Parts: sequence; C-alpha cells; structure tokens
Amino acid sequence: MSYPSPRFYNQISTPRKFIPGKRRFSVYWTWSYPWEANRDITEMDNRFSTFTEVRRVLWPFYESLEYSEKMFLQGISGTLELFHLSIVRFQQVVESVTGFHVPDYQRIDQAGQRLPIDERILNDTDTLMVFGLDHMVTEQEASQEEIEAIKKFLKREGTCLVLSPHHDVGFSQDLNQRQQEYKHHGDPLVPRQQRFGTYTRSLMKGLGVPVENRFGLRPATVAGTKNQLVPLKKQMDFDKRGWLNGVNTFNFHMHLPHYAVTSDDPKLIHVLARQPIDMAHPHPFIEAGNTEFNMFLWMPPNEERAGDILLADSTIFTTLFGGDESLERFWKNLATL
Repeated sequence: MSYPSPRFYNQISTPRKFIPGKRRFSVYWTWSYPWEANRDITEMDNRFSTFTEVRRVLWPFYESLEYSEKMFLQGISGTLELFHLSIVRFQQVVESVTGFHVPDYQRIDQAGQRLPIDERILNDTDTLMVFGLDHMVTEQEASQEEIEAIKKFLKREGTCLVLSPHHDVGFSQDLNQRQQEYKHHGDPLVPRQQRFGTYTRSLMKGLGVPVENRFGLRPATVAGTKNQLVPLKKQMDFDKRGWLNGVNTFNFHMHLPHYAVTSDDPKLIHVLARQPIDMAHPHPFIEAGNTEFNMFLWMPPNEERAGDILLADSTIFTTLFGGDESLERFWKNLATL
C-alpha cells in the first residue's frame, strides 16, 4: 500500500536550484492567520465562517470523522485550513510538471511568525502567486521594501507574478444594495459585507497595476447541470503565451471579483478572458449594462519589467469548489509556458 508523503510542521524551506525550462512556483497567502482566526464570531460582517457554520450550511458533506471535533478545528481556523487543503491538488499537478514542490507561505502563520515577501521567497521562485484573502479590517499592507523586492524579482527573465485579490462584497453604505448583492450570489456563508484585499491593492498600487477588485459576481452555468460553467469569453489574439490553450472554463464559485481596469492605455494590460454572469438575480453591475466580468488579465513585460503579471482569482487554483480537466489544463499551461 502506498501512502502520501507525511506532513510536517515548523518546516524551513530548502532552496530549489534553478533548472532551465522548469518553473518554481510559490504560493503566498496575504492574511494574518491569527487575526483572521481570532475575529469575534458575534460580528456579522468581514470575517470568515467558522467551520461549524460551514458544516451546518453544507450538511451532510463534512459529517465524517476526519472533519469532527476529534480531528479538525471547528472555529474560523478550521475554515482557513480548508483553504490550505484545497490547493493540494494544484501543488501536485504543478510538481508533476516541474519536478519542484510548491511551498505554501503565509504572511503571518498560525504560530505568529511573520514572513514578508523578500529574497527568502523570491530567490528560488519563478512564479509567485499572491492570494489576496486578507479581510480589509485586518490592515495588511505591502511595505515599500516588499514592493521594491518584487520589482527587482520581475526584472529577472522568465518570472511571473500572479495577483489574486478576492471579492469586495457590500462596499456600499446602502443596506438595500448590500442585500441585493447577497441575493445575487446566494451564498449563505458570505456576510452582507465581506471586503478583501488591502494587501494586494497596496501591492498593485506600488507596482503600477491598473486594476481594482470589485463586487462578488455569480458566474453563469449551463441550464440543467450542477454548476457546469458557461464557457469563458476568451481573447486569444492577446494570449501571446498560450495560457488559455485548451481551456474552456475555470471552476464554479458563487462570488467572483470583477477585475476592473482603471487605465485607458490599451497596451498596458489585456483582458484575456471574461466570464458570463448569472443574470437570474439583479445586481448593480448587471443594472449598469454588464453581462460579463473580467476574469483573467495579463500585463506584458515592458522596458522596466522582464516578467509577466497576471490577475486571476485564488479560487481558480483550489478544488474547494470543484475542478475538471479544463482547470488542470490551465494549471499545466501556467507551469510550462
């Protein structure tokens, strides 16, 4: 009988040597794990669900010994651990292509150990994935030292920065609009206000990335199916790297951010894929005349930057909300192109 490799704690990453043609991926969660996990659960907004709340809503999916109080954390920390577990398949797929393991870093981890983005992460990384799941109330911001370190990283040929700010639900002070947004996405685990991404927003500002994460939009699905997505609207003329070759869909998630482009310069950034919206329930973005939202974007290299910058939501790299052959093809494309 074969077993998966054992998990270990208090690990120190061993540097990965550069091998031409083999990309070294690193994942960086922008949250303070303690601050997120210690949030007051009597607060209605701007926190993750406890795992007990997840179990109640998704009953009986998690009603097994491995997710019981005997084996799994039941508070907010349990939900954070679900996110870590949900990228295991992505890590496995990337490692099968590159031969390199994919380290899973956190800005502030369970033990309160702080790790800013610096040369310790960047020196043995070719593709850095910044998963923006820090609630704004936890005040995570990229320092100037981190911004300069990433600028230096992107001067290296072959590098890629994937920015993944999550949704911004209920930013309006109008409570009726918050309720409309909630009814649109339909997820009882998401509060009427859940604003993510101060860290990635500050990083994008420092790097000159003209994008803002807005709303949490429900993607359109094929009628009569269980959340089979309507295919992406791809702009293959702009996809010079071929990241979307053989990719028709990502994966279903009830509330995805629209990556609004805030620059008029058509050469600065390209929208490579848009996702059709579920039009069954009204939303301010729909009422403004939109039927699709920006899902996957690319900033090509320029005179100051040799590396690529991509924008794609972190849920695209997890299996917490499903996954299929098209999604894994996308992961493999990122790992090889």
